[in-house]
Amino acid sequence: MLNIVIFGAPGSGKGTQSENLIKKYNLAHISTGDVLRAEMKNGTELGKLAEGYISKGQLVPDEVVIDMLAKVLDEKIKAGASGVIFDGFPRTIPQGEALDKMLEARGEEVSAVVSLDVEEEELIERLLKRGQELGRSDDNYDTIKARLEVYNNQTSPLKEHYKKNEKLHAIHGMGKVEEIFDRIAEAIEKVKK
Repeated sequence: MLNIVIFGAPGSGKGTQSENLIKKYNLAHISTGDVLRAEMKNGTELGKLAEGYISKGQLVPDEVVIDMLAKVLDEKIKAGASGVIFDGFPRTIPQGEALDKMLEARGEEVSAVVSLDVEEEELIERLLKRGQELGRSDDNYDTIKARLEVYNNQTSPLKEHYKKNEKLHAIHGMGKVEEIFDRIAEAIEKVKK
């Protein structure tokens, strides 16, 4: 299986580029953000719990995310997925290690980690625009700044974790969507089995 992790700061284009990767490589998509938003919209206990953290710009606790991910991953594998793209997970080194163990238990591994690198001013501008266009309450200036701080402190260290495992592909995430995707596809072609 071709298992790709895509990460970057909020607003870096993970969702857009995930869609492009899914189409090109016929991957199953696992977006913790989408799953959590669906849980919140449906008013489930998990959704209420997650909303409390997300509304403050904090990460949902690892054990909640990991349990949810394992269930979704098993569903994708059972459905015969040729690969999976993990969008928004892992976000911390312990989550990265948990993902490695989860995949290993299924005879799989992370094939590549795509890190979308975008300047902070651009991220803020993109997120404020998205908030206006989509009416997302979590895309306001204060929450954006808190989310970027959490990313820089907790998620950014994942780069080193995957770099030492020779899985990291840092991609310049500025410019036209198509140009960015071409950079990503070039990196994926090098690791595709």
